[in-house]
Amino acid sequence: MVTRDSDEPALGRRSFLRSAALLAAAAPIVTEASLAHAAQTTAPPSGMALHGQSPNAPPSGAVLINANENPLGPSKAACDAIARVAPLGGRYDLNGETDMLVRTFAAQNGLKPESVVAYAGSSEPLHYSVLAFTSPTKSFVTADPSYEAGMYAAKTSQAKVVKVPLTKDCAHDVKAMVAADAQAGVIYICNPNNPTGTVTTKQDIVWALENKPAGSILLVDEAYIHLTDEPDTLDLVAQGKDLIVLRTFSKIYGMAGIRCGFAVGRPDLLAKLKPFGQNAMPITGSAAARASLEDASLVPERRKIIGDTRRDTIAWLKAGGYKVIGDPQTNCFMIDTGRNGKAVFAAMKAKNVLIGRTWPIWPNAVRVSVGTPEEMAAFKVAFKAVMDAKPMASGDHVQHAELDYYATL
Repeated sequence: MVTRDSDEPALGRRSFLRSAALLAAAAPIVTEASLAHAAQTTAPPSGMALHGQSPNAPPSGAVLINANENPLGPSKAACDAIARVAPLGGRYDLNGETDMLVRTFAAQNGLKPESVVAYAGSSEPLHYSVLAFTSPTKSFVTADPSYEAGMYAAKTSQAKVVKVPLTKDCAHDVKAMVAADAQAGVIYICNPNNPTGTVTTKQDIVWALENKPAGSILLVDEAYIHLTDEPDTLDLVAQGKDLIVLRTFSKIYGMAGIRCGFAVGRPDLLAKLKPFGQNAMPITGSAAARASLEDASLVPERRKIIGDTRRDTIAWLKAGGYKVIGDPQTNCFMIDTGRNGKAVFAAMKAKNVLIGRTWPIWPNAVRVSVGTPEEMAAFKVAFKAVMDAKPMASGDHVQHAELDYYATL
């Protein structure tokens, strides 16, 4: 069943655009980090910050498998590149690091440099793409569950949010999404999907591109594409299609705390993002990202490491009779716990294992990120203990400060 938010009062497109950039400056850009942080935050002990630790820092020694991070961190080549350019950090980009990064990525993928814009991560271009192509009369269409940041951006643009459930195989239901609203501005496809780690075929994405409402764009978020063997959609950009593809170095490249990403699209589409501003790229991020791209062995090696750990964990879960949702292919998966997911989250946190958040459409499911083999071993021990214990009564209070995004959209 497709669900829609209530319509906002109509505003003229021209007056909306005049105010959109100002709204963007005031609106927070939601990230995976902020959502994961909100899910685990509780009232901290007073005075903690005075002893050299943020009051919102995770407990000491905690297993952190809650934010789809890569525990392998940046590669050695990336770290060496950071060390090389760090002494130049007093200048904005003395050596043209960002330009070299863009040209390297474009050359590797058969693109023109003007079809690629580098950002400090993919959160900015996701947010700005939604602001640029949605409005009170142009909706934002997304799968449910899927990554939530675009819905927050749609709130800023006063756009209607249309949520379309995944298929029984946990792929995007592209036919339902395309048919959901004839006035769609953005159809958002996170592929592979966050939180399920499942894949939507390129054939389905091409179909959506060919059948979408006139004037709309596909926003294809490929944050996790390197963790699968699935084909990407960059060739569709080279063909001049109506899509913007997002890439990040936060996942397989292990640069979540360093920040680098791309918006890839036709130059005329990318130009619509410019009025909303852009932070200058840190030269450390640009240099580390280019070094990562130039390491041909990095992606396949890490895909195997993370994939082997994911497969081992899922095999253990299934052997224990636990229900894994869909056929996850990335560094996260969802478990239908059969009980209140937020209570499971809280019980796992009490055992110093932080897992991911829940989604309102599946309140009994929790997302788990893939950590190191040692971290997943600790997860197994804690999860079995939690699931073997008597579940909390439905009326019991759960300490869980997750952002209720459906309450605000």
